[in-house]
Amino acid sequence: MNVGVLGGGQLARMLAQAGRPLGLKFMFLSPDPQACATPFGEHLCAGFDDEASLTRLAQWADVVTYEFENVPVRSVEFLERHVTVHPSSTALAVAGDRLIEKRRFRTLDIPTAEFLEVNSLQDLEAAVDAIGLPAILKTRTQGYDGKGQGVLRARRDLAPTWTALGGVPCILEALVPFEREVSIIAARSASGAKVFYPLSENHHRDGILRLSLSCVESGAQARAEALIGRLLNDLDYVGVLTLELFQRGDTLLANEIAPRVHNSGHWTIEGARTSQFENHLRAILGHSLGETTITHPSAMVNVVGTLPSGLEKAVPPCSTLHAYGKAERPGRKIGHLTLLCANCEDTAFRECLAHCLTLAQETELAERVRNEWTVS
Repeated sequence: MNVGVLGGGQLARMLAQAGRPLGLKFMFLSPDPQACATPFGEHLCAGFDDEASLTRLAQWADVVTYEFENVPVRSVEFLERHVTVHPSSTALAVAGDRLIEKRRFRTLDIPTAEFLEVNSLQDLEAAVDAIGLPAILKTRTQGYDGKGQGVLRARRDLAPTWTALGGVPCILEALVPFEREVSIIAARSASGAKVFYPLSENHHRDGILRLSLSCVESGAQARAEALIGRLLNDLDYVGVLTLELFQRGDTLLANEIAPRVHNSGHWTIEGARTSQFENHLRAILGHSLGETTITHPSAMVNVVGTLPSGLEKAVPPCSTLHAYGKAERPGRKIGHLTLLCANCEDTAFRECLAHCLTLAQETELAERVRNEWTVS
């Protein structure tokens, strides 16, 4: 079968890598002439709103999906008139606008931090009066990896942050004093069948995910599954969906959703019976969903900015390097390491994880792993 993908980055690349053993062929529509997915399929180098290329994609593909939520909703709506598209344009419209997204959470009784719509500096001042400080101002659309947002700690931050974000429609959210950030990844088929992956515990620096650690046992698992299950059903969702959450005690507060495979689930490639990438393909093609069980702790360490010389030879036996073939650039995800320590005790896994973090130049996080953490 033929799978069309809007986007040609590393997520599209990993979808195609998962699809090859299933006998699938891929076509990527991306405006980037250096799109890193292109070794794994045909590349239509054009804008996401180019109707001729969208038409060609629709004529070739049996099903179309997308690798990130910043593709135009109109393009997905255009494709839906000619070919099956999963997830739907409805899901994309919700996930692509933080205000619509938060309102949908509230409609489904999914807890969130306090938030208010902001369309002007005057709105921002009034929202701060209502919510208080500290708070975080986010653009409603086009935000990722820490972009499109700024933390407000004092009233003097309001005008500069509003200007820095371009004076576009925004949302103000109360800053949550969370204990940890987690995400849950789930897949749903067109028949309504669902599978859930164990929670991922996520650690960021400079707004970019650096480490995701599978939670083999978590008291929050059932609560997280209930929350994402409501979204899957409400959106009549088909494919993989990710829900990012703040955990504070027994409370889970929804941050945002991603209608796609997600960076925090990369550990599933080696760490789960069926990876998130394979299950996304299974869902959108109408196949039965694969098992998501894990038996050992797994982790993912992002390689950001530069790929250190000799990294491939330096990784320990329990880890695997996934290099994306992307040009090096500050703040850019250019690869990741996955860890699966099947026969390791807690101390050995922790040391392996700390070593991989050091190789990825995350020395501060490596020291925290060595000195503070108990992996479970």
